[in-house]
Formats: sequence, C-alpha cells, structure tokens
Amino acid sequence: MSGPAHNPLIFPLDVPSLDHATGWVERLRDHVGLFKVGLELFSACGPEGVRAITRAGGAVFLDTKLHDIPATVGGAARSLRALGLAMVTVHAQGGKAMLEAAVQEIGDATVVLAITRLTSLSASLGEVTDAARCAREAGCGGVVCAGAEIRAVREALGPERQIVVPGVRPRGADASDHARTVTPGEAIAAGADYLVVGRPIRDADDPIAAAEAILAEARAG
Repeated sequence: MSGPAHNPLIFPLDVPSLDHATGWVERLRDHVGLFKVGLELFSACGPEGVRAITRAGGAVFLDTKLHDIPATVGGAARSLRALGLAMVTVHAQGGKAMLEAAVQEIGDATVVLAITRLTSLSASLGEVTDAARCAREAGCGGVVCAGAEIRAVREALGPERQIVVPGVRPRGADASDHARTVTPGEAIAAGADYLVVGRPIRDADDPIAAAEAILAEARAG
C-alpha cells in the first residue's frame, strides 16, 4: 500500500439513480479513496453518470467487468478513455490477448484490473494465481481477488501491481453475500491495496463514522 495518505477504501455506488450516487459521493468523498460504479448504475446512467460523479468530487473505479473478443474489448476501453477513470475491470478468463487490448487502449492514466474469479463463486487457488500471472504478463496494473487469496496472488503479481479485494467486512459484520471474506486489517496485512466496503458503511447510522472506523481498522493491520 502506498504512503500514509493513501486511502484504501472503495465505496460501491450500488444505487438505482444518479441522484442517489452523487449524494453518496458528496457525503463520503473526503472519507474514502474511490467510488465503484458497477453494472447497475452504469446501465442506468452511462458515461454521463461517471462524469457527474467526477464533477461531484469522486474518483471512479468502473467495475463493468469487460469480457469479449480482444477487438471488442479494446474498442470499449478506447471509448472509456475520455472518462478519466482511476480503474476499470476486465475478466481474466477472456485471456491474455483480450487483457492486452484493454491495457493498450485505455491509456496510461487508468489502471486495468483483471477479475480473477467472482467472490460469489468457488475457485481453486491455482486457478486464481494462474489468472493473476496472466494479468501480469498482459501488462495489467493489478487484479481483483478474494481475501483468502491475497498472499498467493501477491506472490504471483509481484510488489508493484495493485490488489483490490471485495467482500471485506469489519469485525462482527455479516458476510453472507460473499463466499470468501476478510476483515480490513487482515486484507491489508496480507498485501491488499484497496478494499471494497459497501453495506457496513451504507447501512450504518453514521456512514462517515463507519468509514473512518473501517479505515482505522485497516491501517491498524
């Protein structure tokens, strides 16, 4: 993880409208590092939604999990370049040529993250580390993986590339929506760079206090 000012929290904007999304951005932009835009919001609002979130002060992690033939994914990445994304996801299962196309077309300002395996699904550690090596060889800036796989994925990736971990839950929180979860401290100690934390912040009585507590837990290791 880079530097003391680095904020590893990613807050998912899993909401049905842009008004809801920008409201969360305005509320949390000083307390989380990135805002994740997934398929629900991007399908509803498209590129203009991403621009609105950026104008509201949020750096965007676009989690649309691109997966198609290399030419199509390359074209999609080229179209996304103008949005000024911090990160974008592609499926490692699409293969090295597809990953390379995304990296080549998105531009240097955006980190391409390869999805090793959805956290709602089971996977062997070998499958996940093979996907991480493929991502490294294709020039991706990092991967998305489950918490239990961080150490092995870090070894496969090396120290320079980034690891984003979904399904992170603070101590005592419900983790039933993900098959493979870790706490913030466990994830950072294992080698994660970013942690996706949604429900424990969104459903808290005081979301800002919840975000700060999770950040403190992460930094304490």
